Amino acid sequence: MEFTVVQGDIAEQSADALVNAAGTSLRMGSGVAGALRRAANGPINEAAMERGPVDLGGVTVTDAFELDAEVVVHAAAMPHYGDGRATAESVRDATRNALAAADERGCGSLVVPALGCGVAGFDLAEGARIIAETIHEYDPESLRDVRFIAYSSDEYGTIRRVADAVRGEGGG
Repeated sequence: MEFTVVQGDIAEQSADALVNAAGTSLRMGSGVAGALRRAANGPINEAAMERGPVDLGGVTVTDAFELDAEVVVHAAAMPHYGDGRATAESVRDATRNALAAADERGCGSLVVPALGCGVAGFDLAEGARIIAETIHEYDPESLRDVRFIAYSSDEYGTIRRVADAVRGEGGG
């Protein structure tokens, strides 16, 4: 499926569903999870943790509270055990399961961050490739607007370059 690469704060995006870069415990600490928790202005952390823990690569869905979205899909690319590092498999599974969870709920739009590439330590370029390929290969039912979001300009440059290559658009 087609998707766009955007730069900004995921907590300020407007979409049917926002994806949280979660760990298996679903505790919303720092990074993407912290930004969403603060902006939700409600018990989103408690709502997520009540549904956990989830398997590595698994997802759960909560209300978005005061975020400009209907739901938040908590995608666990990071284990809250062992070394706490994301893997290629966990990034791929979390991305695919987040797309499916939003699609199954009839969402038309979804914003996904670089799952596993922050606190979980997975290489950004490799993670971006896996996420972009997974989105590109996904056959949606209801999803029409998928945005792969980068927070910083450096992250945006990397994600944009990798996504363009996946889509066969060359560099840029």
